[in-house]
Amino acid sequence: MGFEGFGEYAIDFYDGLEADNSKSYWDANLATYKADVRAPMEALLAELVPEFGDGFGEGKVFRPYRDVRFAKDKTPYKTHCGAVIEQGRGGGAYYVEVGPAGLRVGGGCFHFESDQLARFRRAVDTEVHGSELAKVLAKLEKSGWEVKGDRLKSKPRGFAEDHPRIDLLRNRSVYAVRGWEPDDVLHERGALDRVRKAWRQVRVFNEWARDRVGASEKPRR
Repeated sequence: MGFEGFGEYAIDFYDGLEADNSKSYWDANLATYKADVRAPMEALLAELVPEFGDGFGEGKVFRPYRDVRFAKDKTPYKTHCGAVIEQGRGGGAYYVEVGPAGLRVGGGCFHFESDQLARFRRAVDTEVHGSELAKVLAKLEKSGWEVKGDRLKSKPRGFAEDHPRIDLLRNRSVYAVRGWEPDDVLHERGALDRVRKAWRQVRVFNEWARDRVGASEKPRR
């Protein structure tokens, strides 16, 4: 079946999970998660992959369980459901998420491995590719996106403090996000239109990342 909106109780499910992040709550409300969250997210992604998957992959819905092995916070479940189309972390991504805050979308480089960071900085250092990215990000911000990322407080080694794109070079990740608070559209097919339109806006950013950064060549740990 095609996407017709997230279920009536999708936000209520996550409000409850934030209040009681326990296996007992999860087990008692698993049917709601599957029907109102997981199945609609899978349907949403299936409709978007034909347009956005070329050069990025088939896409996936993230598992609901947190990796708590090295975390101080040992709560077992994520308080949102996310999905992504990407060729590998850092090389451009189309992201969508539903949770207590409503519907959120994103694109860009959410994480760099060391080889990706080196390629990113080499590209930003050039006038052609660096200026192109700066213009792309400025246009996204003007359109209502928030550009975020993990940034060094000082300049990266090997670059001058007065480099024309020193702010970009400080990034150890760089991505754009925007969202909509819970409303009636979340439960309608219009939510698909929101995501599709947003992903089209971030396409140039993702294609820059795909072409200039790409997937990491380091072996997965």
